[in-house]
Amino acid sequence: MSDLQSYVRPSVAVDTVVLTVAPDAGLSVLLVRGPGGGWALPGTFLHEGETLAQAVLRSLRDKAHVDGLRPRQLHVFDALDRDDRGWVLSVAHLDVVPWERLTPVPDDVRLVPPDRTGPLPFDHAEIVDLGVQHTRREYAAAPDPAGLLPQPFTLRQLQTLHEAVAGGALPRDTFRRRVEPALRDTGELSSGQVGKPARLFVRRGR
Repeated sequence: MSDLQSYVRPSVAVDTVVLTVAPDAGLSVLLVRGPGGGWALPGTFLHEGETLAQAVLRSLRDKAHVDGLRPRQLHVFDALDRDDRGWVLSVAHLDVVPWERLTPVPDDVRLVPPDRTGPLPFDHAEIVDLGVQHTRREYAAAPDPAGLLPQPFTLRQLQTLHEAVAGGALPRDTFRRRVEPALRDTGELSSGQVGKPARLFVRRGR
């Protein structure tokens, strides 16, 4: 049996894309201020005796001041030149959470649209892009799979949310035909809104 100490080993890092839909800015990504004053994804190096999941939660707690998230693995970024400090693999993670889970926003954290992050270190821009693409595919396949919208909701509210994730308008009739089979009509109508009351829905199985 080979001695593992005989093999060259890279450093292992974790970087996390946390997405939300902000009331005034639409789809937004969480960034933290780095040691040099720039902005980056929350991340850290894996410590001895620590799992990847534990490292992710530690970085979110220590750098983004957020607890209780449940990020999932997204992709391993292993380009040999991704970090000029040496050979570093990054196991990227993704979580999509309601806006209220991330507020109030501390001074060393910001929530910005993915296309307005400005320069990011390493391959963080690529990681953000992949997280956004993955989220948009999930939202194209099911109504609000991350549960960003409190239930019950109107179809208009649901479409507004999906348009924020998609980054553009969605045809009303096509959208409703696609999502209604996955929704349950509560039999109730919205109240306290301007205009005609609308039917209220919940996601099936919720």
